Amino acid sequence: MILDIINKKRLGKELTYKELDFFFNGFLNGDIADYQMSALLMAICINGMSDEEVFALTKIFIDSGDVLDFSDIPGIKVDKHSTGGIGDKTTLVIVPIVAACGGTVIKMSGRGLGYTGGTIDKLESIPGYKINLTDNQIIKQVHSIGCVITGQTADLVPMDKVVYALRDVTSTVSSIPLIASSIMSKKIAGGADKILIDIKVGNGALVTNRDDANKLSRLMKEIGRFYNKEVRTVISDMNTPLGLTVGNGIEVLEAIDILKGKEKSNPFVDLCIELASDMVSMSLDVSFDEAKDMVIEVIENKKAYKKFLELVENQKGDINKLKISEKTYKIKSLNNGCISKINALNVGKLVFNLGAAKAHVDDKIDYGVGIKFHKLVGDNVKKGDVLATIYYNKKLPEINIENIYKFE
Repeated sequence: MILDIINKKRLGKELTYKELDFFFNGFLNGDIADYQMSALLMAICINGMSDEEVFALTKIFIDSGDVLDFSDIPGIKVDKHSTGGIGDKTTLVIVPIVAACGGTVIKMSGRGLGYTGGTIDKLESIPGYKINLTDNQIIKQVHSIGCVITGQTADLVPMDKVVYALRDVTSTVSSIPLIASSIMSKKIAGGADKILIDIKVGNGALVTNRDDANKLSRLMKEIGRFYNKEVRTVISDMNTPLGLTVGNGIEVLEAIDILKGKEKSNPFVDLCIELASDMVSMSLDVSFDEAKDMVIEVIENKKAYKKFLELVENQKGDINKLKISEKTYKIKSLNNGCISKINALNVGKLVFNLGAAKAHVDDKIDYGVGIKFHKLVGDNVKKGDVLATIYYNKKLPEINIENIYKFE
């Protein structure tokens, strides 16, 4: 039966719920070998899946572990997911904004995949921040301050963890059906009423072209409809790093500056306002324009920043102990001209080499390293101007400015 299922998908035919259940649960239970699952994943990656297959696979993933119930918490619970990117610190900014507006956010985040740290890695740069909360602790905190950012429990969609680990080493991470099932199973099992998905597109993202982003957007909305949950999507650019910083602790500091209203006008701030407005609109059942007015107001009156401090304090973090490396190196322009591109992927590789993410599971992250940009795309610069500052602790890696910046 194992070979029959692999061959059926290899030929581009549709698998039944029973066949998918047999194969994926067999892999989870150790009855199906890595090489057999690898063959099926590659066949899926090449031939795709029908919507019905994706719905079936999402259910199989959800049913592999716990499904959280937060119905005791009043209001509409919203969750947000980003498909990931270089410098993606949006969760740190928008969760306190939404809660400050009166929305309810239960955000379960993961660690880094690829070149930079994930939301949990960034938060762990705050000494003491507790990322593993029980269901009761989550409920108590959301009742108290309206939001929580916590790690995913081991019992939440365990199948995704083992399947993703294999996808990561078999070049099947980019499969649209597998991305959709992976993300949506975790969001649905996580107890959200409504879900916002930020789909990143570009050379620094999992999804590299607009057509695939549109396909993923449609598929996630269809999964949401299947489970009677509202799903909104935003497709955003990931050819350029997000914001002014890439790292862990340094990104937390940038998020704080945005929440204080210090960073008022750049593409990342605009994206955060858009995402937060969507979430407030969903949580409070108001129009997007009404929500946007509320979002801007809580940034200007510092309520969003105060909510961030409440979030950190409730999860035992001490923001005053967050440290950035004292060793710095200035990247200076070799040209006169206008910056036309900052290569997100190469920035990610640079920060990875500084130690800001893990190459292996047992590696330790250096929370104090990273890069801060002083000039962005569209800025005019002169030869010798400081483009960016690198914060490092180990030996400084070789830096090829032309791999990062393009001028016109």
